[in-house]
Amino acid sequence: MTITMTTTCTWAPVCPLDRLEPERGVAALVDGVQVALFRTADGLYAIDNLDPVAGAYVLSRGIVGSRGGVPTVASPLHKQVYDLRTGACLDLPGVAVPRHDVRCRDGLVEVRLRREG
Repeated sequence: MTITMTTTCTWAPVCPLDRLEPERGVAALVDGVQVALFRTADGLYAIDNLDPVAGAYVLSRGIVGSRGGVPTVASPLHKQVYDLRTGACLDLPGVAVPRHDVRCRDGLVEVRLRREG
């Protein structure tokens, strides 16, 4: 049996909300982790910036869109599409990118890392 524990950190301020362009991504360093932040019409999303297929830190530069009403980002390298809500790859079963909690409080975007351990 495998037990996975999730450790959550405190909320880290990243940037003012108005610095995030709608339907675009931006990279941020949060507690030593490269995070890709996205602001869409549906809300804010945060996932690791590391593309699990290509092994490069590029997801923040991906193409933001949707598939069947699901907010997504397509990797700029090999075009795999990831669900921004869950981090699951919609093209390759079993592949996923870690997602993180994100919120806007008093006009400031904050991220709380979710770490598997």
